[in-house]
Amino acid sequence: MNVSNEQELIDAARVAREKAHAPYSKFRVGAALRTKSGKIIQGCNIENATLGLTLCAERVAIFKAISEGEREFDAIAVVCDTEILTPPCGSCRQIIWEFCGDIPVTLANLKGKVERETAGSLLPRPFDRSFL
Repeated sequence: MNVSNEQELIDAARVAREKAHAPYSKFRVGAALRTKSGKIIQGCNIENATLGLTLCAERVAIFKAISEGEREFDAIAVVCDTEILTPPCGSCRQIIWEFCGDIPVTLANLKGKVERETAGSLLPRPFDRSFL
């Protein structure tokens, strides 16, 4: 992925983070998912009082994209306000793999720190439809 495309995703994830609903943890996360046609779909984390039913930004972006008829993706960026960049949780890693495949995953913070991974490196030996 070229730098300008990556920065566009990071910027979109940063904007999405501002919309997060995180009144309990105060841990606001934004994600931006790019379709193969170039459309960017944003998601933010959405907490509730039970915390267990909280939706992560990555899953919100992916489910939003799927609900809008999108099925092919080529990259995702995740932005948090942490010194150590925060990777997707296990549930999000599974959803990214299942719906997006081995796409680039860019992690960033508000200070400009960036790391690059792939979905496959974050979720080695993933479970998918090939096992069904």
